[in-house]
Amino acid sequence: MLLLFLMLNACGVVPRDGALTSAPDEEPPASRPITASVSSFDRVVNQLHSAHREWEGTPYRLGGTGINGIDCSAFTQVVYRDFFGEDLPRNTREQLGTGSGVRRESIRPGDLIFFRTGRNVLHVGIAMEEGNFLHASVSNGVMISNLAEPYWAGRYIGTRRVL
Repeated sequence: MLLLFLMLNACGVVPRDGALTSAPDEEPPASRPITASVSSFDRVVNQLHSAHREWEGTPYRLGGTGINGIDCSAFTQVVYRDFFGEDLPRNTREQLGTGSGVRRESIRPGDLIFFRTGRNVLHVGIAMEEGNFLHASVSNGVMISNLAEPYWAGRYIGTRRVL
């Protein structure tokens, strides 16, 4: 029963009603403040690389919210909160409704990128530079992938700008 609840409310499955209400299971790594000495583009990229270094390899866990296991929407929520001071909703469907829409050719670092990975399954990552995006992958945990990879290119559904 608990597994069914988590599957319906976390990253991946498109929920119809609200976010997961359980508290985080572990403390996230400490964030690093944005430095004022570089351009906005560079600051965002640097923060995303810092997030990648701190979270790289963290396993994917449906409903997970911490360093011992995290799903894609919790990962984007934590990165936005800890590295950019922005609040995001907990689940992918609600994140898809935040910010403003961005055309694929106008994606910039920090944008949320959404994919449909199954009939009722969404996935979210955070755009980096050169088509790369940071995300919590079901198969490899927190990692960087590229939008040009055939798997991701064929599943892309949209981008939202929150920063």
